[in-house]
Amino acid sequence: MTAPPPVAAQASQTSEPLRRSTIIAYCLPTAALGFISMPFYIWLMKFSTDVLLIAPAAIGSLFFMARIWDAVSDPLAGYLSDRSNARGGRRITWMRGAALPMALTSVMLWSPPGMLEGTALVVWMGAALLLYETASTGFLIPYGALGMELTERYHERTRLFGYRHVIAAVGALGGLGALYLLRTAEDPRQMAVGVSVVGGIAVVATVLLSTRGLSERHDYQGRGAPQITKAFGDVVRNPHGRLLFFVYGIDAFGAASIGILSPYVMQYVVHTPDLMELFIVTYFVPQFAFTPMWIRLGKYFSKKRLWLFAMVALSAGYLTIFFVQEESFLLLFLVIFLIGLGGGCGSVVAPSIQADVIDYDEYLTGERKEGAYTAVWNFIRKAAAGVTAGLTGFVLQYAGYVPNAADQSEAVKMAILALMGLLPAACYAIGALVFLRFSLNEAEHARILEVLHARAEARGANASAD
Repeated sequence: MTAPPPVAAQASQTSEPLRRSTIIAYCLPTAALGFISMPFYIWLMKFSTDVLLIAPAAIGSLFFMARIWDAVSDPLAGYLSDRSNARGGRRITWMRGAALPMALTSVMLWSPPGMLEGTALVVWMGAALLLYETASTGFLIPYGALGMELTERYHERTRLFGYRHVIAAVGALGGLGALYLLRTAEDPRQMAVGVSVVGGIAVVATVLLSTRGLSERHDYQGRGAPQITKAFGDVVRNPHGRLLFFVYGIDAFGAASIGILSPYVMQYVVHTPDLMELFIVTYFVPQFAFTPMWIRLGKYFSKKRLWLFAMVALSAGYLTIFFVQEESFLLLFLVIFLIGLGGGCGSVVAPSIQADVIDYDEYLTGERKEGAYTAVWNFIRKAAAGVTAGLTGFVLQYAGYVPNAADQSEAVKMAILALMGLLPAACYAIGALVFLRFSLNEAEHARILEVLHARAEARGANASAD
């Protein structure tokens, strides 16, 4: 690993703190995204199996196919976003262009024509899922990349992503209300159309409002890698990035298991389906209630230590879920609260570390690749959710899952608990052990920024001379 030269450790504090109005403008779309993501990640699987009556393995295969498509679309969007040179901004132009397609395809996903059934219905859902994922990729990757470049201050990044996490969690609570309407509606298909239309309007409105209050660094425009192969070759060669990709995948896998499997646990394991919304609230409240604490602790403890603590706590929490029985649902709620606490820490700290890793890439290559890195992280996140959905579908079908049954066999219940408990617990434990090797800290980041500032001054001097 190439070490930066020893220079003053105050370089990371040279840029001005972000104005709160800028932070709010950047974070605003996550409220709408949280609203539409809650039903998508938690209810779409069960909506497909129990309302549309699609076989679990079939809908699981569609999620898996969408992840294969992401392997193409995510890197392409990241590379093109880095290379864009638009008057409105290389990220903001993409965000505006993707907002309406994302809204329309979300409605398509939740409103298959009633006349469709069998293979035709599966084809509709597959097409809707691919189109929605493509549109969301066109927004999420430039949006995530913009957040990485809004500030270079080491702790300011934690503050920025802390705000983003809180606003997204508030939107997710709104999505929880939508989830309740979907779960309790007399006509769930009609309700799904209404909820998706409201969510789509919210997406378009918040994106337009957000982009009016944001600006980009013009010195970053056009500074992506010249070829897509070089861009992602550099990403893979970054030692900090490689390690972080693995750990981030572990984190995303655990979060996906909560969303996809919670309806099955509440209905068939603890037999309290009417408490599912309370279950999700128990998970989300600590996500934003303790965010100020993580931002403050980040100034006294390293980001690495905070995330390690979160992964250890998450591993223990998921392991406990495996032993939950019908009479111990109160224990389940306590464990879910602790898992939400650990998950909130990771959601605040992880993107802040990601931004530091991108600065290290610029130190090595002289290029800015927020889009390429965000593409990889976005693909890992969605791949984790897709693998979880696909695995859930196949395992449930193999174990003998019966849609809309009053109860399930012991084999099905054991499969549900293993998928939601044992598997994430093992993954988080492995992730914590691997993350012990991560070495990019505040002092090294300060030295990196000193070099980058010197290079920027040299480029400015050369431009003036020309």
